[in-house]
Amino acid sequence: MKKALLILVLILALIAPTAALAGGSTASTACKTKYPVVLAHGMAFSAQILGMVDYWYGIPSALKGEGAKVYVTSVNGMDGTTAKATSFRRQVLDILAASGSSKVNIINHSHGALYSRMAMSNMGLGSKVASWTSMSGVNHGSAMADLLVGGTLPSWLVSAGSSIIDFVYAFVMGDTNPDSLQNGLDLTRDYVNNVFNPNTPNVSGVYYQSYAAAARYSCPSVVLEATWIALLAMEGQNDGMVSVTSSKWGNYRGVQNGAWWSPGVDHCNIVGHLFGFTPGFDAPGFYVSVVKDLKGRGY
Repeated sequence: MKKALLILVLILALIAPTAALAGGSTASTACKTKYPVVLAHGMAFSAQILGMVDYWYGIPSALKGEGAKVYVTSVNGMDGTTAKATSFRRQVLDILAASGSSKVNIINHSHGALYSRMAMSNMGLGSKVASWTSMSGVNHGSAMADLLVGGTLPSWLVSAGSSIIDFVYAFVMGDTNPDSLQNGLDLTRDYVNNVFNPNTPNVSGVYYQSYAAAARYSCPSVVLEATWIALLAMEGQNDGMVSVTSSKWGNYRGVQNGAWWSPGVDHCNIVGHLFGFTPGFDAPGFYVSVVKDLKGRGY
C-alpha cells in the first residue's frame, strides 16, 4: 500500500509541472510590439463591408492572438485623399489617447498608403508614427484610375458615373459625403507622381517599408481577372488593381505570390479575401510574420 502511494506521489510530481504549464499563462508575445498596430484600409470599402464582413479578414484576431495590440480605423470608401487623411488622423490621435502610447505602427492597404502618408507628412501625424508598412499600396498611382478618370472616357460619362457611385456609397455603403471622382483623380499616375509624392516627403525617423502582391496566371478573386489582364499590358506584374512597380515605397520587402502551385496573390487576397479563401497564401500568418519583424526592429 505504501509503495503504491509512493508511486502515485511520484507520478503526480511529474505531471504537476506539465499541467501547470498547460493551464498557466502560455499566451504568445511574438507580436507584442513596443507600439500598437493600426490598420488603414483601402478604397471602395470601410473597415466593415456593408457593416457585416471585416475588411481585414481574420488578420486582427491572428495578431492579437500573438500578443499585438491592434486597432482598426475606418474612413469613407470613396473620397479624396485629403478627406480620408483628415478622418484617419483624428482616429489615430484617439487611439493614442486611449492606449496611452506615444506612437503607432501603421499597416495600410491600397489607398491607405496615400492617405496615411498625407496625415503623417502634411497633417502633423508623423511624430506619432514609429513605422509605416504598405501592402499593395498605390504609391505611384494607378493605370486603372488613368483609364477611368484620366481623360480616356468622355467627361459627361465620368461625371454621371461618379454621381451614381456617390449615391450608392452614401445610401448603401454608409459613407458621409462621398466623392468618388476626387478619389479617382487622386489615384492617377500623373497626380501621384508629379504632385502628391513631391509634396508628401517621408517623415524623418519613421521606418517605411512596402510589400507587393501579384497574380501568376490568374486572379483567385475572379472579379479582378479583367483588370489584371489589362494591367499586365499597361504596367506588367500586378495584383489586379495595383502594379508591383507602384507598390514600392521605402524599404521594398518583395512580392507576395503564394505557393508555387497557386494562381498567385491578388489585391483582395493580400487582406484575407475572398472571405478567407486565399489558395496558397496564408494572409493572417503573413501579417503575423510582418509584425514579428517590426517587433524585432524595436517598433
